[in-house]
Amino acid sequence: MSKLKSLSGEDVVKIFSQFGFEIASQKGSHVKLKRVLSRGAKQTLTIPLHKELDKGTLRAIFRQASRYIPEEELRSCFYSNR
Repeated sequence: MSKLKSLSGEDVVKIFSQFGFEIASQKGSHVKLKRVLSRGAKQTLTIPLHKELDKGTLRAIFRQASRYIPEEELRSCFYSNR
């Protein structure tokens, strides 16, 4: 079974930058990531820049991002095989 990795907000921002997301804005400790697809669709994710994200928060980010990125591509970034 896979186990959720322990990631910081910065780690998550780096993961999504690999998928073409860029920092659009920041308010307090939350950063907004955006990417625009070739057909003009805009995709947005909000990530808290905490030193360690709670497991529930990571799961929510994973679920939100899986609307835009295939789950198979995201899984190795968020889960470890034990």
